[in-house]
Amino acid sequence: MWISIVLLLMLFVLWNTTLVGYRDKQTHMLTTDESKVFCEEAKSIIHVQGSTTAILLVHGFPSTPAMYSYSAQRFKSAGFDVYVPLLPGFGTDPKDLEQTTFTQWFGYLCRYYEEIRAKYKTLYVLGTSMGGMMTLKLGELYCNTDKEPDKLVTIAAPVVYNSIKERIFTDRRQYFARTLSLFIPSFNAHIIAGNGKGDDGADNWYGYGGTFIRPGLSLVHAMSQVRKELGNISCPLFSIHDVNDRIIPFKNLKIIEREQNSKAFRLLATEMGNYNHGRHSLLSYHSIQASLTDTILEFLQENHHAQT
Repeated sequence: MWISIVLLLMLFVLWNTTLVGYRDKQTHMLTTDESKVFCEEAKSIIHVQGSTTAILLVHGFPSTPAMYSYSAQRFKSAGFDVYVPLLPGFGTDPKDLEQTTFTQWFGYLCRYYEEIRAKYKTLYVLGTSMGGMMTLKLGELYCNTDKEPDKLVTIAAPVVYNSIKERIFTDRRQYFARTLSLFIPSFNAHIIAGNGKGDDGADNWYGYGGTFIRPGLSLVHAMSQVRKELGNISCPLFSIHDVNDRIIPFKNLKIIEREQNSKAFRLLATEMGNYNHGRHSLLSYHSIQASLTDTILEFLQENHHAQT
């Protein structure tokens, strides 16, 4: 009897931690209805000024394009056309996100990417957190094809969530998330419209609050495949992470550095001061957004004239 109980417990732990057999249930294509956003700041940011160079900015989970309001203007001033799409399920109602999956968010992003890739001579992609992970996946999919991005930038991108081997433990509650997802899609889900906690710009945040169990499970499951295919990235890649990030462990940056195959890889480890925020969404913070945007622009514009 005790042996059976122990075996059942082991199977329970393995089923939750390895996500063996997991598949996204929702995979059909989605679109974004911006007439349903909870506030104007949650809408897509688009600046088109007839440039031959564009940049695609990908927001995080469960954020909105507002996280790039400063940098989008800076990239516009630098002469780029700027696209910051609102991904499906985000920026409207938390219940919309509960019924969507990473497969659907990334599928929408791929269609969006291919559409603007066809319009521009030069196209850059930048993403933060989940958006950074998606940027890596775009590189894995499109580098060495006729649709390849010219350069990629990631900020605080996760490729590992919890791993004993890597000694990364983002959130130990994830070990029970698969079981919980059978009963509830989220916990305490709510809208945050510019009244977030913290300072240095973190208090001016637009997105969802709470714990999104089912969508979060889908996101975590997707990380293993992104990590597995990091070697497919041959495009120039600039990866950035703060050493004291409280949301996504800094060790993810070292994994990306070790396993990517970019022909021009650059790394930046920032170290922010003692602010009341997660040191995660770096381009949202007043104290670093200007200097970091300068650094990113330097990377993007390096050898640009030689290429054109």
